Amino acid sequence: MLKYPVAKKVNQVDDYHGTKVADPYRWLEDTDSADTKAWIEAENRVTQQYLSTISKRSTFKDRLTTLYNYERYAGYERAGSNFLFQRNDGLQNQNVLYVADAAGKERVLLDPNTLRADGTAALSQHMASKDGKLLAYGIADAGSDWEEWHVRNIDTGKDLPDVIHWSKFMPIAWAPDQQGFYYLRFPEPKAGSALRDANRDSKIYLHRLGEPQSADKLIYERPDQPEWLFAPMVSDDGRYLMIGIQTPDFGRNLLTYFDLRANPTKPIDLVSKLTAAFNPMGSEGSVVYMQTTDSAARGRVIAIDLAKPARENWREIVPQQKDALSGAMVVGGHIVALYLKDGANAIKVYSMDGKRATDVALPGVGAVEFYPAHQTDKEAFFGFMGYTSPRVMYRLDPQAGAATVVRKSKLSFDPAKFETKQVFYPSKDGTKIPMTLAYRKGLKLDGHNPTVLYGYGGFNVPVTPTFNAWIIEWMEMGGLYASANLRGGSEYGDEWHDAGKREKKQNVFDDFIAAGEWLIANRYTSTPRLAIYGGSNGGLLIGAVLNQRPDLFGAAMPAVGVMDMLRFQKFTIGAAWADEYGSSDNAKDFPVLYRYSPLHNIKPGMHYPPVLITTSDHDDRVVPGHSFKYAATIQAAQAGPSPTLIRIETRAGHGAGKPTTKIIDEYSDRLAFLYHELKME
Repeated sequence: MLKYPVAKKVNQVDDYHGTKVADPYRWLEDTDSADTKAWIEAENRVTQQYLSTISKRSTFKDRLTTLYNYERYAGYERAGSNFLFQRNDGLQNQNVLYVADAAGKERVLLDPNTLRADGTAALSQHMASKDGKLLAYGIADAGSDWEEWHVRNIDTGKDLPDVIHWSKFMPIAWAPDQQGFYYLRFPEPKAGSALRDANRDSKIYLHRLGEPQSADKLIYERPDQPEWLFAPMVSDDGRYLMIGIQTPDFGRNLLTYFDLRANPTKPIDLVSKLTAAFNPMGSEGSVVYMQTTDSAARGRVIAIDLAKPARENWREIVPQQKDALSGAMVVGGHIVALYLKDGANAIKVYSMDGKRATDVALPGVGAVEFYPAHQTDKEAFFGFMGYTSPRVMYRLDPQAGAATVVRKSKLSFDPAKFETKQVFYPSKDGTKIPMTLAYRKGLKLDGHNPTVLYGYGGFNVPVTPTFNAWIIEWMEMGGLYASANLRGGSEYGDEWHDAGKREKKQNVFDDFIAAGEWLIANRYTSTPRLAIYGGSNGGLLIGAVLNQRPDLFGAAMPAVGVMDMLRFQKFTIGAAWADEYGSSDNAKDFPVLYRYSPLHNIKPGMHYPPVLITTSDHDDRVVPGHSFKYAATIQAAQAGPSPTLIRIETRAGHGAGKPTTKIIDEYSDRLAFLYHELKME
């Protein structure tokens, strides 16, 4: 029997519109307090004690280390006459950024592994100047969203003295003269509060190279809307500075712009009503091409002439298709469009008038990543991967509509041993939901297959087939991996997203529960062999369905989850999720949130299945207090014999930039937990 640390209870009660809600573990929100640190250490000791009894834990780690030890690539783009790409030789903690010339001769441009001995400094973003001479790059420490921007001379590999602090989330945009860049900046946080305090009052600044950050020029702000975020974009011809305005509605945005040739230049609102998504793709003179969901829930491409921007003058270029448009760019005199077909990607190339279209052949069912390109380039680059195929980098010729391989990851396993297929199942209300299954060939439908069911379902984010070495090991162990495309994502456009947000969030949980029921009914697995897994918004999903149907699942792994639906808006970027979830500050939203909040619906005396919660001490996206309070609550409530554990990583964040060594350790522990609790011995 595991002996969990005693978590003290405090007399904290909040009044939400007349409803009194206790929050006895409020003190665990302070991750830096002595009490919390002692609790973290004690919880990690219990978890490690449990894991140490699983004899095959080291075997799983050895195999996962072997699977991770393969040469792999990420990102490929042109920078002047050179090309930039990332490569990992296998077990490097962080990918290394390389530059290659036209002849293919390559050299290291930036190696984040040299910045910290433990590999926890990561290259978060980078953007080459249009002339290819300079690289602005962001470094994130210990998994935090905060980035420190630097500028490197691509030819010499030497850094300029420029350093930019207190930026996060958005890319920079180089000024037309390449002697500075636009960037998003927040006010400097109070000492010791950078990982917890709400991120508010962001502004766009212009930094000129060689000048201190204190001299940066304020370009755009909205003090009346402290929760809004701003993404700067400069048109290829250098004429327009576009600023995409992200509100708490993740499916829609506003848009303003500056004509940089005007004197004086001033912001001009192009989209001032929050009705749809508007993403600039490119421009010709005063005509801007826009990917939008305006009057098209699944997306279309339109042209807006800024000289006559009235809506009646907008022109449709690529009309809405059967499949959802998830990305588009103008390159080489063509429109390259990325579509979602039942949760997988497809590429079409259109003429600039939208009248001619070519399908780009892809190697199978998988996920496509577009990489930055200038519209004057004659080529574009993208990555493609699937559950059993690591990322392959392709060069796309828009004129021919053909893609050729430029870099290919080297396999450390035999993909012929596995297969992937897509199925559809009905949710509670009859809605047809797609789900992808990946498994070792020869799978028997006898109801005994250990299964991991994954889901996300939110924020207009699609779940597409992506490669992860731990899934390969899971399938080698005889496991089935199932990924459900729940409502709340963008798999079928705005309507799919809207059907899984705010007061309709229960649809997401119903979709996921129905996926588990379908897998059992069709004899892929059974309750004792069915584990559920999800992270962030997906962690919320796991917590919610575990409360609603603890009888259905054999194990649960909520990761970095949003567990306290009454207080998420109080921390870091949480207020930006208010349109997705609603807010407890709103009397109408409160009962909806309270009804499914993972923390507040744990029932004392319940027999919960085995639970392994994971989070990190530097997570400033979903602060670890969510998982801390959830763990303390479910441990106190558990009446059954199953473990309710929490694994707390140090010097790590929400997931991005996590070193390879920490990834291997974490997934090895998850595999050991599944092996033991799903009785795979």
